[in-house]
Amino acid sequence: MELGRAVLDQQVTDRNGTPMGRVDGIVLELGGEGPPRVARLVIGGPTLFRRISPALARRVERWRRRWGPPERSGVEVPWSKVTKVGLDVQVDLDAEETAALAWERWVRERIIGRIPGA
Repeated sequence: MELGRAVLDQQVTDRNGTPMGRVDGIVLELGGEGPPRVARLVIGGPTLFRRISPALARRVERWRRRWGPPERSGVEVPWSKVTKVGLDVQVDLDAEETAALAWERWVRERIIGRIPGA
């Protein structure tokens, strides 16, 4: 399997089919003499911004700390929680119990929730 092509930038869904974001990074472990092993998938904007530009990632992180949700929006999913890799990546997690939806919760509480009639 070509890991980067099969997994990177694929949609991640939780056990209930709720989208959690896209795979923005892959963490490999080097151990012993064997080949590297996939340890975790990383979901979230900070990793994506670091892939584009570390300076951009630092600016966005400062902005998030000042105005965004208090919790970091990146999530690391252990490879052992990945149940299927196909058109999307399915994981054995509940998105609501992770920080994957931190921005969605923040927008719901701070913006949508303040719209009369919403």
